[in-house]
Amino acid sequence: MSPTRTLERTIPAVRTVEGGGFVVHRPFPTRLLMDFDPFLLLDEMGPVDYSPGEAVGAPDHPHRGFETVTYMLEGQFGHKDSAGHAGTLRPGDVQWMTAGAGVVHSEMPDPEFAKSGGRVHGLQLWVNLPSRDKMIAPRYQEMPSAEIPVATSEDGKVRVKVIAGEALGVHAKIQTHTPILYQHFTLQPGARIVHPVPRDYRVFAYALAGTGHYGDEREAIGAQRMVVFNDDGDTVTLEAGDEPLDVLLFGGVPLKEPVVRYGPFVMNTEAEIRQAVVDYQAGRMGEIQH
Repeated sequence: MSPTRTLERTIPAVRTVEGGGFVVHRPFPTRLLMDFDPFLLLDEMGPVDYSPGEAVGAPDHPHRGFETVTYMLEGQFGHKDSAGHAGTLRPGDVQWMTAGAGVVHSEMPDPEFAKSGGRVHGLQLWVNLPSRDKMIAPRYQEMPSAEIPVATSEDGKVRVKVIAGEALGVHAKIQTHTPILYQHFTLQPGARIVHPVPRDYRVFAYALAGTGHYGDEREAIGAQRMVVFNDDGDTVTLEAGDEPLDVLLFGGVPLKEPVVRYGPFVMNTEAEIRQAVVDYQAGRMGEIQH
C-alpha cells in the first residue's frame, strides 16, 4: 500500500478585514507563512450574517500575474470587470479568473441579497501563474454548482466536489495552467479516506467545519486551521471524528520561481511590478462601467 503523507505543521487562520470591510479568516499569507507555492493566498470569507443593507464586498481593484478562484458556499455575490464581463455567484458556484496581463475587477453583494441580508460564506484562493503565462489575456471559467463533478465513496460516507484535479475516479472540468487539485470533501462521522496525490504536489488541507484526523498520526485538528502535509507519500489520509468533517484539499506543483508582490500584482521582478503600477495608473487595464 502506498505510504500516506505525514504532517509537517498546522497553521491557524488569522481573522482580518478586507475590501469594503468584510471579515476573512486567512491561513496565508501571514507572518507564519507567506505563500505555499504555487498558491499565494487563501481567504475563508465569513461565515458572517448580514442584516438588510449591511453586506459589503470588494469595490473596483486591479489584478495582474495570477488567478483568483472564488467558491461560494452561502450568499450571492455579483462581479464585474473592465472587459465588460459580469455575472452572479450563487451557493456552490465557482469562478476561476485568470487575470493574466491585467483586469480591473469588483466583487460586491448581489443587489437582491444586499437588500434582504443573510449569511455570506465562501473562499478565495490565489493561484500564481508561471512566468510564461503572466501576461496572457484575461480569461474566466465559470462553473455553476450543478456542473461541478461530484463523486461518492462506495460506502456512501464520503462525498467530494471536484473543482480541480481528480478524486474517486472523477475528473474536474476546469482547466488549470499548472497541475492543481482543489477538492471539497464531506465525511460522515467516523468516515475515512486514503486519497492518492501525485508525488510532486505540495498538499494542504483546510477544514471548514468539524474536527479531522490527518495522516497516520491521526492528530485531532479543528476547523479554520491549515494542515500542511510533508512530501513523503503518495496518499493523504482524511478521517472525520464524532461529527461530520467538511474539509478542502489543495495541492499543486511548485513553480519555484521568484515571487514579487505588491498588493494585487504578483510578478517575478520589481521592474515588472513597477510596470504593472504604471499600466494600471495609465488606464491600460481598463475600467469598470457601472
